[in-house]
Amino acid sequence: MSGAVLVAVAAAVGNLLQGWDNATIAGAVLYIKREFKLESEPTVEGLIVAMSLIGATLITTCSGALADSIGRRPLLIISSVLYFVSGLVMLWSPNVYVLLFARLLDGFGIGLSVTLVPVYISETAPPEIRGSLNTLPQFTGSGGMFMSYCMVFGMSLMKSPSWRLMLGIISVPSLVYFALTILFLPESPRWLVSKGRMLEAKHVLQRLRGREDVSGEMALLVEGLGVGGETSLEEYIIGQDNELVDDQDQIKIYAPEEGLSWIAKPITGQSTLGLVSRRGSMASRSGLVDPLVTLFGSVHEKLPDTGSMRSMLFPHFGSMFSVGGNQPRQEEWDEESLAREGEEYASDAAAGDSDDNLQSPLISRQTTSLDKDLGPAPHGSLSSMRHGSLVQGNTGDSMGIGGGWQLAWKWSEREGKDGKKEGGFKRIYLHQEGVPASQRGSLVSVPGGDAATEAEFIHAAALVSQPALYSSELMHQQPVGPAMVHPSETAAKGPSWSDLFEPGVKHALVVGVGIQILQQLSGINGVLYYTPQILEQAGVGVLLSNIGISSASASLLISALTTLLMLPCIAVAMRLMDISGRRSLLLSTIPVLILSLVILVIGSLVDMGSVANASISTVSVVLYFCCFVMGFGPVPNILCAEIFPTRVRGLCIAICALAFWIGDIIVTYTLPVMLKSIGLAGVFGMYAVVCLISWVFVFMKVPETKGMPLEVITEFFSLGAKEAAAS
Repeated sequence: MSGAVLVAVAAAVGNLLQGWDNATIAGAVLYIKREFKLESEPTVEGLIVAMSLIGATLITTCSGALADSIGRRPLLIISSVLYFVSGLVMLWSPNVYVLLFARLLDGFGIGLSVTLVPVYISETAPPEIRGSLNTLPQFTGSGGMFMSYCMVFGMSLMKSPSWRLMLGIISVPSLVYFALTILFLPESPRWLVSKGRMLEAKHVLQRLRGREDVSGEMALLVEGLGVGGETSLEEYIIGQDNELVDDQDQIKIYAPEEGLSWIAKPITGQSTLGLVSRRGSMASRSGLVDPLVTLFGSVHEKLPDTGSMRSMLFPHFGSMFSVGGNQPRQEEWDEESLAREGEEYASDAAAGDSDDNLQSPLISRQTTSLDKDLGPAPHGSLSSMRHGSLVQGNTGDSMGIGGGWQLAWKWSEREGKDGKKEGGFKRIYLHQEGVPASQRGSLVSVPGGDAATEAEFIHAAALVSQPALYSSELMHQQPVGPAMVHPSETAAKGPSWSDLFEPGVKHALVVGVGIQILQQLSGINGVLYYTPQILEQAGVGVLLSNIGISSASASLLISALTTLLMLPCIAVAMRLMDISGRRSLLLSTIPVLILSLVILVIGSLVDMGSVANASISTVSVVLYFCCFVMGFGPVPNILCAEIFPTRVRGLCIAICALAFWIGDIIVTYTLPVMLKSIGLAGVFGMYAVVCLISWVFVFMKVPETKGMPLEVITEFFSLGAKEAAAS
């Protein structure tokens, strides 16, 4: 996983530049006010700070569509260029108007990096460490703030500090970011798959995972192309052919590897997920908790905890579909394989073997007849798929897709209108239920009879839905069956605004937009931008006056120390993000935010002496920041990068980011005015109320997504939306 870690670190430099800019303008504005005589014009002062937020908001309105169109990597490169150019213009800035223009360009760079870096890291990171890696932007952002505050503090000790130099230095680290984006960042494999560029996606995954066999994850990325669809929750007992009762209810399940066949027996009863789903519906009716939250929670609380990408199904078998013999590896997206398919099937003759023009399907197009007396089926036909595996391969773990989840397919048949049987594949995401994985010499209670077992079986929960590579329109145009369409044909349709109204996507948007707005209204960015002034107003200069440091320099030094204290707190959050989880961190840190704000309000209202008041203000602000960066800081961006389907992820992230920046503008622009009108106590009292509302929202609406593949998360949202509608 070292490849994914290095890529995440390189991408997170974009957030280092954002943190650098936040701290620099917070210190530089003290000197900008003096030069342009803005002490009596808080509106212009607020506009100088908020102009970068306006730029970020403007660029965000189109960043989603651009990211889905041209990719994530090109926009990250553009953001580094914008950082560099804005730094040069700020270094020049002869008047307020040029400075405002430079801040606008700076906002464009901030908007692109802050919006796309979490998405990029989520799409490249393995599920087991995705939370930790996506906390890196918070860490680098705070690190950038610390370095910037140290720089501004050093300059403030000079005889005549230059705010232009403070702001212009950002051009230097932006050149480093530009080099990293060009040399080290590959394109997101999920975006490549969404455009049908399968070979490029495969090579990127091999580089990120450090192994050759990525067939299971490639299949997962293809399945992630779907938006919406009917998702059902089923329970299976899975074992070898001779383990279960041989009756008509048995089904075969197939994985991205060929080998031993396995039988799944659908069961009914009080399964973990089934019980939780019903409890969730009852909770929803009482207006307490969204059933989606309970459904997600069941995966982490009731099912086995897994921390590796190896299959947790059949641990003694190593892989659920291990292969007998030494068959040569044949990748489904291998160029030679595609060329052979092009020669064998006339319908694919024009496909060629160009990676950008792949038209042959993942499973070769064949007749959909299910006649039992068919002769030996050619390679890749649906008939042969019913009795074998979807893809040939050797022994490995390619069925595992992370977090203990497995990807498989099953064949289903039904009577058509003309009396003939119709069939197709159903996609299954499997997860082990909370029962022992191995039980020998015992009786397995299966509806329809009892079967004595001497081998291993598993009780698994299954999310069953239509495969992504299915197009009802193409079914009428050519003889293809379900799951027969190649990603390039699916990608040709592109994202659609109508996809945003799919129940699962709407449900995810409520969570994403809600938590982003509440995060901003809790006041964090306003406090960060104006920390030096807030601490100066609180009398923090008294603490350092004995060593000859001015009040302005003292407030900058305290800000630098505050951000330094954030770094170990973020390191702890990185460790806990994939252990305790996102939801748990939010529920445990938000109450501390409320407490620190209440203490700050009390310290502002009660006169306990200048030293005591300054000490209380400083401790409260430090406590607020440190707890914020452990939960409410990184988690909203992490969640928003996880809960949307691949095809509309860019659009949905743009909507969430737009809510983020609008809230940021409101808080930042109004803070100077509120400080003058209602004072520190009133401002932080309002923030405390918002934090209380945020805790209630998280408790009721925000699910736990740790360790789950992105595609499984979106399926759960579809299922949760269905549960909510039913309740």
